[in-house]
Amino acid sequence: MSDPIKRYILWGSSGHAKVLAELITLLGGNVVALFDNNPEAESVLPNVPLFVGLKGFLRWRELNRGETVAGLAAIGGGRGKDRLDIHKLFKQHDVTLGTLVHPDATVSRSSILGAGSQIMAQSVVAADTRLGEGCIINHGANVDHECLLGDGIHLAPAATLCGCITLGNNVFIGAGAVVLPKLTIGHDTIVAAGAVVTRSLPAGVVAVGNPARIIRAV
Repeated sequence: MSDPIKRYILWGSSGHAKVLAELITLLGGNVVALFDNNPEAESVLPNVPLFVGLKGFLRWRELNRGETVAGLAAIGGGRGKDRLDIHKLFKQHDVTLGTLVHPDATVSRSSILGAGSQIMAQSVVAADTRLGEGCIINHGANVDHECLLGDGIHLAPAATLCGCITLGNNVFIGAGAVVLPKLTIGHDTIVAAGAVVTRSLPAGVVAVGNPARIIRAV
């Protein structure tokens, strides 16, 4: 399910860029440029140039007009909106959204992965699951059957969605958290690491603990 394109650009110069670059190399591709909004950022990849902000991106794109590349947002955590904004910029400038699936991940043939999805090693995407645009299913995370994920979702390492769960856009599920079957979590909600969600959660809240309880608005 990964891209046939072999040349990639990444927006973000941090640890997540390193993870994506290793996966891209494993799949036979290479990263040709990094971008970051931080003017003090440095390239985390040897011999890969880094360009700063929108001006840097536009300058790079002008110099590489017509080149076919795939773009990925190398931004993890609960920053789904930022990933989607980067995707919008890529699409405006004819950069294909990349989709990466680690060879050690298990992805059902009946699942649907949105553009810009990143499926990491030892993760599972089970039957009849649908992922929106820009979702990250991190190392060892599990998405069981018939789950519906919106855009900009991030499941941190070892998070588990039991079957038939619906997540709104830009939801972040922390490391080792568990969401029990047939629940709904609203847009922009954060579930803390290790939490166990036993009932549906509204949009725009932070939930912690076992059982998970809402502690504040986002």
